[in-house]
Amino acid sequence: MHLTIRHETVYSYSSPLAYTIQQLHLTPRSDPQQRVLAWELSLPGSVHAYTDAYANPSHMMTLATPHTQLQIIAGGVVETSLPPQGRISTNESLSPLVFTVPTRLTEAGTEVQQLSASCLGKAPATTGRLLRLSEHILHGVRYQTGATEVGSTATQALQLGQGVCQDHAHVFIACCHAAGIPARYVSGYIDPENTGHAASHAWVDGWVEDGDYTGWVSIDVTHARLMTDAYCRLAVGRDYEGAAPIRGVRRGGGTESMRVQVEIVPQ
Repeated sequence: MHLTIRHETVYSYSSPLAYTIQQLHLTPRSDPQQRVLAWELSLPGSVHAYTDAYANPSHMMTLATPHTQLQIIAGGVVETSLPPQGRISTNESLSPLVFTVPTRLTEAGTEVQQLSASCLGKAPATTGRLLRLSEHILHGVRYQTGATEVGSTATQALQLGQGVCQDHAHVFIACCHAAGIPARYVSGYIDPENTGHAASHAWVDGWVEDGDYTGWVSIDVTHARLMTDAYCRLAVGRDYEGAAPIRGVRRGGGTESMRVQVEIVPQ
């Protein structure tokens, strides 16, 4: 499948900013199941390209002149292929054990530990058990925009019983870590079709031992299904903070407002 993607983010400020710095994960990964055919970033200020510790294409953008608006545009065409049974391969050399360390967003509270024990038991995991965990998370955390914030933890989302794809991913990762199973956060895009969910998306990779296969399986917790060729992977990390498309700090600016528009056209 070919996915034509355009992702525009506009920040507006009530008073001029003196300085802003943004870490960007807005360029798709070059993994065996996807190939970037064309991609372009339109960014203000000074830009430094690099590859981060998780093999994600990354950019550091700084703008040191006064401004009241910041426009970031990413877009292009990515060729994707269907990973068999959700099984993905990557070009990275990191041990999966890197993704067993909890973060502030994925620490396992009592509710998470109970959910993990009821669905997973102990490592190793199978694809079937991870999909069952996804179904339980959907039952316990109803999809609701605006119910949580960027800094909401897995335990908070589970206690609230509401959240978005980011929260589903964090709960899944926290449950896996509680069971000693490697799991990681994935940011990217999805052809939303008629689901009503945003085209900018988050899901997970879980480490499985399925008899004939040992490795990563990519699962969309929000839809309780395996990743397909309708997905484009931007970045992986321990949680949202490590794989967020845009994350930064600013000096000045007063009140901030943000507008995001993502368009996905499959072919």
